[in-house]
Amino acid sequence: MKFASSMRSSSVRWAAPFVLPLTLIYYFAGESTALDEFYGYAPALIAAPLMTLYALAYATAAALAVWESGRLKASGIWMLAPARSRYRIAANALAPTILLSWLVLILPAGLSLTRTTIFPTTGSLRLPAMAAILCVAYSVIGFGIGLKVPRLIAAPITAVVGWVAIAFSRAVQPYWVRHISGQYTDIGFGELPSYLSLLPPILFAGSISVAVATMWLPVRRKLFLGLLACGLTLGGVYGAQTVAKDWNHNPPLIVGQADMTCIGNSPKVCMPQSTSSDLQRLRNDAVSVLKDLHDADVERTPSLITDNLADGRYQKRSTAETWRMGLTTAANQGDARYQFMLAAVRFPCDRVDPIAGPAVVLWAAKKTGQAEIFERRATTQEPSPQRSQELRQIHDIVNNVLSQSREKQAAWFYRASTQACTGEAS
Repeated sequence: MKFASSMRSSSVRWAAPFVLPLTLIYYFAGESTALDEFYGYAPALIAAPLMTLYALAYATAAALAVWESGRLKASGIWMLAPARSRYRIAANALAPTILLSWLVLILPAGLSLTRTTIFPTTGSLRLPAMAAILCVAYSVIGFGIGLKVPRLIAAPITAVVGWVAIAFSRAVQPYWVRHISGQYTDIGFGELPSYLSLLPPILFAGSISVAVATMWLPVRRKLFLGLLACGLTLGGVYGAQTVAKDWNHNPPLIVGQADMTCIGNSPKVCMPQSTSSDLQRLRNDAVSVLKDLHDADVERTPSLITDNLADGRYQKRSTAETWRMGLTTAANQGDARYQFMLAAVRFPCDRVDPIAGPAVVLWAAKKTGQAEIFERRATTQEPSPQRSQELRQIHDIVNNVLSQSREKQAAWFYRASTQACTGEAS
């Protein structure tokens, strides 16, 4: 049977006018983040709408496959084997349903790319490829169900149960359940799904679908086929669970995958290519702040200042040689000099004394011309008698230090940067 003939007799003809508009509703209603916040990063643009549509795509593939196999069984076509290969019969019947489920994936991804005039990258196709494979697997599983259960009962149940099981897998524990379901997480800027993270859902659904298809082999020993199918299913499910059992709510992701643009040396400043329009200005600000601190006898000599936007959700710590900062955010907010100043003030601990720590920052802010921003941010906090007293103490400390010689001020800065972790504000 040709594809055109399969399409004319397929349930896709009456399902598509319902499924495709529903896809658009999911796409626009589920758009929780403005597209420009993805900064033109294709993998994130594609992954965001897919999060709400994986379940619909898989449920569509499975439910329509149930209907198609039930139709073939009722018409007697399925029983024509071995005169016709059952695999060819199934492929002809499933092709339109698989195509429709793929459209559920392609349509939202294409809309996001078109609205942002971004071309897909090789990495951005990993999640659609995984989902497309799973649509094939779930359609085979649905086809097998339709051969055993009346389609009027099985098709709607498969649609509802399939959608609920996939969509709500994100809300259940253990976490490996979501990782084998095919309901993938969102992708941040600079991130890519690792190939390992795509393996569990393919193992899970793929092994079950292969087991179902095994039962269509023209072998008289059905017991042997049954045992083989059980072995394939158990092996695939166990393998998927074994791979994903130690993952947390996030699957393994690769970070730092955005294309970067760098300029200058000592420091070299790098930003994602898609947000680098202000790169030269930011480097000028960095050089200016470092010079101001140098004039105050405070030496900060990073060899690299890079935008941590590309690090995704797994942020790396800055070092004396490499500063990892939110350069894109700083450029958008117009406070790059202040952020460079903060990066230059390094404390050997994560939490500092509420008086000693800000005193060090205020001194550096005054030396780099950022005192006004410091004051503005300090006063935006909720006012209280205690907060007012702390601010007076901070200013008293800094004013006392500023009255001293440049050498003594620099010595105080280095000493206070360490003492701020112990609360010694002097």
